Amino acid sequence: MTADRDEEFSRYVTERSGALLRVAYLLTGNRADAEDLLQTALAKTYLSWHRIQDKGALDGYVRRVLVNTQTSWWRKRRVEEYATDQLPEQPWEDRRPGEFELRSTVWTALAQLPRRQRAVVVLRYYEDLSEAETAAVMGISVGTVKSTASRALAKLRTDGALRDARLVIPAPLRAPAPESLPESASLDAD
Repeated sequence: MTADRDEEFSRYVTERSGALLRVAYLLTGNRADAEDLLQTALAKTYLSWHRIQDKGALDGYVRRVLVNTQTSWWRKRRVEEYATDQLPEQPWEDRRPGEFELRSTVWTALAQLPRRQRAVVVLRYYEDLSEAETAAVMGISVGTVKSTASRALAKLRTDGALRDARLVIPAPLRAPAPESLPESASLDAD
């Protein structure tokens, strides 16, 4: 039974570790911390593997562990880390012109967001989770996801570097004013 569990877990890690590492990277902002975060989250998941009933929901479970572990680490580290004026140069192989600069601009903007806003943006727009899925992963209400995403996107829209890079940040969805609807779209019943 343990061998089957080990094989099942190993297969899951092989299939999903790349996608989960990308989520961890977006949460931490650096590859080494992302690898550590993913390793810790997978170790915690392995210890709970026998209790997970719905194996179809594993990605959500692991994302939740990633967010919770990152939050725990952030609380412990915030006293130990100090901001500097310049970020260290990061190696970048096989880059296309402007790609590194754009990614760097986005990462820098994300890093300026509060932890919860950054997590919501990563889960909603990078991982493409629904509001309900994001709420479940983070343990918050759907309304909180909506308001947090709205505030985060508003902050990103005001970021001058993103504006200079001509990066399109999704605008909030609003129903059109009735006077702007074409005549054929009348809501009145005939």
